[in-house]
Amino acid sequence: MSLVTPHGGTLVNRILEGQALEAATREAQSLPAITLSLREQFDLEMIAIGAFSPLTGFMGQADFVSVCKNIRLASGVVWPIPVTLCPANEIAATIQVGKKYALKDDKARVLGILTVTEKYAHDKALEIPNVYKTEDEKHPGVAAIKKQGDTCIAGPIDVIKTTYEPEFPEYRLPPAKTREAFAAKGWNSVSAFQTRNPIHRSHEYLTKVAQEMTDGLLIHPLVGETKSDDIPADTRMQCYTVLIDNYYNKDKTMLTVMPLAMRYAGPREAILHSLIRKNYGVSHFIVGRDHAGVGNYYGTYDAQKIFDQFDIPKEIGITILKFEHTAWCKTCEAVVSSKTCPHGPEHKIAPSGTKVRDMLKAGERPPMEFARPEIADILIKWAQGAK
Repeated sequence: MSLVTPHGGTLVNRILEGQALEAATREAQSLPAITLSLREQFDLEMIAIGAFSPLTGFMGQADFVSVCKNIRLASGVVWPIPVTLCPANEIAATIQVGKKYALKDDKARVLGILTVTEKYAHDKALEIPNVYKTEDEKHPGVAAIKKQGDTCIAGPIDVIKTTYEPEFPEYRLPPAKTREAFAAKGWNSVSAFQTRNPIHRSHEYLTKVAQEMTDGLLIHPLVGETKSDDIPADTRMQCYTVLIDNYYNKDKTMLTVMPLAMRYAGPREAILHSLIRKNYGVSHFIVGRDHAGVGNYYGTYDAQKIFDQFDIPKEIGITILKFEHTAWCKTCEAVVSSKTCPHGPEHKIAPSGTKVRDMLKAGERPPMEFARPEIADILIKWAQGAK
């Protein structure tokens, strides 16, 4: 057996090396520049390392329209969310098709070179309701699109440096290296858990059930751009490492990070997260309650139902593990779901997010049936503003 094939058949690598890197570094100095937004910087890294395979650059119009309307690239390959470069209008007006441009981060450092193949109107009226299922500007994904420029610039990228200040460099394994690590461990089947929050007892249960099905488990938190009120990545990473050290079989568990900006697109983002993990070599992907959701914009299990429209083995290419809402049942004395437990909600320990945050701010641990005490202590320090 071997690891799953990357999406589209080949793992993309747009990172230059050797003489090509030296030549591009010199060339970039004389090229006009486009400064990327934070989201675009993360997208550049995801394209460069192959996490967005089969994408080799920022999307052209045919792909943009097809993705918005059909959840597919123009080629027919499944892809759920546009990956676009939309500079400020005054910058976009100066950009010419056929020319090369240096792509820079927010500190004016060169990341790579874009060869412009297309320049087209950013159809936000098409993208927003299709991708986010709402036009409410309170939705963080909608708000982000509204702030983007009105023109999309498309073309392949050649990357000089994915990022100058990578968070958690020891955990930042690109897909090729992650696949090598799986192979070295002898893992042919791997389950993965996407998270942008600390792992509580219900999440722990889901990951361990998935771990029973496969050779290994990848805990794969997102450390790219998130909402301002999300728990910061460094706090979350402390939680993950403590949890793995104390409560997981370390020989069968791996922790690495994914440098992706959250879209909060619910169902469509669940597809994106699954395809990305396929590129990392994962064979089984956990989709739980309200995956990648925000507020009340999506139904509890919409992120699971969206996969029903695809031939999953052929078009998605990995197994989607659909889990129901879980919580600790005082009567069963275990983490349960409606599939496994006959008892009503009055038997469950599942405090609201607001109640948990209030407890943490007050220096109180949530019930141990909800969160491990070691995790609670880390979160209390964060909630109380400790450095």
